[in-house]
Amino acid sequence: MLLSQKAAAKNKAAKSLLKTNIKKFDTAVTEGDREAARSAYITAVKTVDRAATKGLIHKNKAAHRKSGMTLKLNNM
Repeated sequence: MLLSQKAAAKNKAAKSLLKTNIKKFDTAVTEGDREAARSAYITAVKTVDRAATKGLIHKNKAAHRKSGMTLKLNNM
């Protein structure tokens, strides 16, 4: 396996985890489960920050995602 293939696989896994955690948060919000949403929010924010740090997403996109999730959580 080439080095670029390893990096691509790692990036794909990290992006998949990012999307999964954001979807878990969105699901908890739509169900109205505040405690599940709060715990999913913490996990999702950590994942978004990690993705921005590693260069998977831009830092402004990460800030935009976190801001939107915070607003959803606060409006529950």
